[in-house]
Amino acid sequence: MRIADLAGKRVAVWGFGREGRAAITAIRARLPQLSLTLFCSEGEVSSAGVFDATLQVRGEEPDAIALSAFDVVVKSPGISAYKPALLAASEAGVRITSGTSLWFAERPDARVVAVTGTKGKSTTTALIAHLARSLGVRTALAGNIGMPMLELLDAQADLWAIELSSFQTGEAGPVELGVITSLYEEHLDWHGSRERYLEDKLKLAQVSRTLLVNATQPSLLEKTAVHPRRILFGQTEGWHVARGFIRRGAKAVFDVSRLQAPGEHNALNACAALESLEAMGFDALAAAPSLGSFRPLPHRLQPLGAQGGHEWINDSISTTPQATLAALVSLPGRTVTVIVGGHDRGLDWSDFVAAMQQHAPHLIIAQGTNGPRIAKALREAGVTALRETSSLDAAVALAREQAPPGSTVLLSPGAPSFDQFHDYAERGRHFAELAGFDSHAIVGIEGLGVA
Repeated sequence: MRIADLAGKRVAVWGFGREGRAAITAIRARLPQLSLTLFCSEGEVSSAGVFDATLQVRGEEPDAIALSAFDVVVKSPGISAYKPALLAASEAGVRITSGTSLWFAERPDARVVAVTGTKGKSTTTALIAHLARSLGVRTALAGNIGMPMLELLDAQADLWAIELSSFQTGEAGPVELGVITSLYEEHLDWHGSRERYLEDKLKLAQVSRTLLVNATQPSLLEKTAVHPRRILFGQTEGWHVARGFIRRGAKAVFDVSRLQAPGEHNALNACAALESLEAMGFDALAAAPSLGSFRPLPHRLQPLGAQGGHEWINDSISTTPQATLAALVSLPGRTVTVIVGGHDRGLDWSDFVAAMQQHAPHLIIAQGTNGPRIAKALREAGVTALRETSSLDAAVALAREQAPPGSTVLLSPGAPSFDQFHDYAERGRHFAELAGFDSHAIVGIEGLGVA
């Protein structure tokens, strides 16, 4: 469905975050006379009226009856496609679409590399854009990474590097290259089950002309084996990491120690980006030296610096136990106090617990809603380097008191932020403030848009 197809129809937009505002703006630009209804929270009603005085604003979560009064509902990604009201409205004939779907319908000829994955998708997408631009390719960086695609509806680019969350993979149109960086369980409250989350992530494979996947994940290889044009990164025949270098086959191309983003998982993200460029017909070997100028994205193993005799690292984007494990592995030889816990989505922490039995850091501080559950599992497994607090504020205070001088304090929660914060970025900024840093210095992701 294109925006022009909305003409003459009863249309509602559900959600007034950045995606919702982008949808309203794009629809208004194409169909200025179209009547639009917005469903948003009560607290957003006044700001929505200021944003667009012609909107019919309803400060409520719509039920199936309310939605059935419309021909089309444009929903934001954070609103689960499996909400009973949406399912019932769809059954009643209401067309459910999104900003992602509208963009793909409007731009069918765009050269798109779409990236998803439980972890690594933002860094990989940003790396693709960074490396492509180093070759002089006019590249757009957009999607779930922080800029809705509809904000760039009329922009021109030779390559589109787009991040898609699991909320968006089922809404994408055909793409030249799809990339899956990793696959673990996450967002179970949105998808309803682990199986559905995996199914939704893998929907990207169905619309990808060529599919690039992580060769180091056996389960991912198994689930994508039937794709007719599947290629791999992380294997010795192509781009992979071995003996301290990013390599192209047997050729050592880039010293991993020169990456500003620490950890082997980030080196593997670089391999995914290089393999993506190669698959799209660009000179990946020529682009590889520019890996050294790529700066880590905020809240992703972001070194904040030294304060109070400790080094502080902000990994607030970590919302799965696997991400926390990867963060710990990326800090070899350091004495680490790690803060874990947050909003409880029912994720399985057994792999984390097993790893802590073998190689626990100096101290684990469990906090937040699922902190007690994590702490209980660790205690039952015999992990003793453990403390428990109710909040991030208390956890940082305890870390400052318990961490030895010269050691590292790592925020890598392995859980979402919604128990205490609006999102992971707010959590990361608050952590920085608690540690004694200027949170305003944590800027947004560089390079969004077209360059």
